[in-house]
Amino acid sequence: MSRLLGRLLTVLAGILALLGPAGPAAAHVGGEAAGSDFDGRVVALTPELPGVGVRVLQFGDELELVNDSGTEVLVPGYSGEPYLRIGPEGVWRNAHSPATYINLDRYGRTALPEHADPDATARWEQVSTQPEYVWHDHRTHWMSEDVLPPRVAADPTREHVVSEWVVPLRHGEVEAEIAGVLTWSPPPSPWLVWPLVAGLLAVAVTAGLVARTPRLLGALLGAGALAALWHALATPEPSVTTGSHAGAIVSALMPATAALLCAVLGVRAALRGNGAMTSLLAVVTGWLLLVQGLPDVDVLWSANVLSAGPQALARVAVGVLAALGIGLLIGGIAAVRRFREDRAVPAGTGAGRPVPVA
Repeated sequence: MSRLLGRLLTVLAGILALLGPAGPAAAHVGGEAAGSDFDGRVVALTPELPGVGVRVLQFGDELELVNDSGTEVLVPGYSGEPYLRIGPEGVWRNAHSPATYINLDRYGRTALPEHADPDATARWEQVSTQPEYVWHDHRTHWMSEDVLPPRVAADPTREHVVSEWVVPLRHGEVEAEIAGVLTWSPPPSPWLVWPLVAGLLAVAVTAGLVARTPRLLGALLGAGALAALWHALATPEPSVTTGSHAGAIVSALMPATAALLCAVLGVRAALRGNGAMTSLLAVVTGWLLLVQGLPDVDVLWSANVLSAGPQALARVAVGVLAALGIGLLIGGIAAVRRFREDRAVPAGTGAGRPVPVA
């Protein structure tokens, strides 16, 4: 039995080494936050420009423009100077525009070089061969780090419109503008979230410490695998510069599929009464759940969630992943030794004599 468990642990450790890095990369879709109390959205593109698509990303932190119209779009900087040209030949950025350097940082803390001058003749540098671009546009988000907008600080119990913003464009000879809004919403009450997470964690630890059979551990493995699958399938669409939506889902499904495989084996072992095998699979599954849940744990205390599905289900899934991840790790480690001791040769049994195993 010990040799079999050792071999299984070696194989599963190899799976973890291969699949572990895929979890955080897919979970954040670019490594950004999965939750925020702020939320930005585009209200209108006026006039409508066929072939031109715009949207805000990361709760208003970034602006994405895709131009499939065949006509170049000019985006001005904050002083009205030429900043971006996005068209059939790709994206060109003005090296003399202050926006080129201000937009490198989320809070505009980049020092301007001497040649950054809005009145200087544009010096265009190509930054992409595709007609699409994503940038930090400081008109679309709140710029003060760790400081709430005044109206929010005055009454943080309800939703507020922080700003209504406009980004001008020129599509060929047509003047246009992107209009949007930035809002703030109060986060969910910790008294609704954390007791449920703590309770689920306690159940998982208890299942490993005191449960007489491995069946409860097996049931928790199944619940964790379902949460992992939903979390992967609800991966939000990434920016055009990051990759395809299908690719992001496939990447997220890698650790989720590994967790499902471990859960299936664990449930099977639990139904057969093999506590040691169930416990070992609980440890491995717990780690896989943490790999997927911890990068997105900020959704538990944020008003808005990045998810392709309902926000409530996204919170539930991450809560289950985090709670069962920790609980199965602790409970599984405790149960491995306990169930193996239960299967050991009873005291007084003659050496070499067969021992009945339940």
